[in-house]
Amino acid sequence: MSESFVAIGLVNPKSPTNVGGVLRAAGCYDAQAIYFSGNRYARAAKYHTDTKNVADNIPIQQVDDFISLKVAGRALVCVELVEGATPLPQFAHPDNALYIFGPEDGSLPQEIVDAADAVVYVPTTGCMNLAATVNVLLYDRMAKRSTGFDASQILTSRDINNRLTVG
Repeated sequence: MSESFVAIGLVNPKSPTNVGGVLRAAGCYDAQAIYFSGNRYARAAKYHTDTKNVADNIPIQQVDDFISLKVAGRALVCVELVEGATPLPQFAHPDNALYIFGPEDGSLPQEIVDAADAVVYVPTTGCMNLAATVNVLLYDRMAKRSTGFDASQILTSRDINNRLTVG
């Protein structure tokens, strides 16, 4: 796998539980940063939904403007149910990307969509919650970029309660 940068942007996330799920996904799929806007999560962060303490290793930062995070060589990719968006199975992930997700109870601001290098959606019947969508997107990115998987990863990823083997 080539060197890459991946960050997650959350527009005014509503649910601390979903942000906890996003943090866990970021840890599982090696995201380098998480940004969020609005004040709903900042007020709810005290509920400690980061069950794997990912924020100890991946910075989570409040921002006012996601468009200002668009720097040379980094694609701004919106993930939203938007007319004209590219279905995720057909999307080629850029090496360096900031993926922006809308709030659970709304949509991305039009100005962010207009500034995006790409807009993708996960083709589902209905919509998924925020954490589920982040997991699907990051898994898709990893699966499309990998040239092989190492079975030893199972031993380092599972918890002490899992000692299953395939006969």
